[in-house]
Amino acid sequence: MKAMIIAFVAVAVIAVGANLILGQVGFSSQDRTAGSAVRLDD
Repeated sequence: MKAMIIAFVAVAVIAVGANLILGQVGFSSQDRTAGSAVRLDD
């Protein structure tokens, strides 16, 4: 049971960290798929 809780916490940390890092670097799906003719609301 202890290993499962540690695994859940690790998955959550990796997911949040990846989201923050990829958002800062410019690899978000919004940045990758939007062309110059698309107006995005920030």
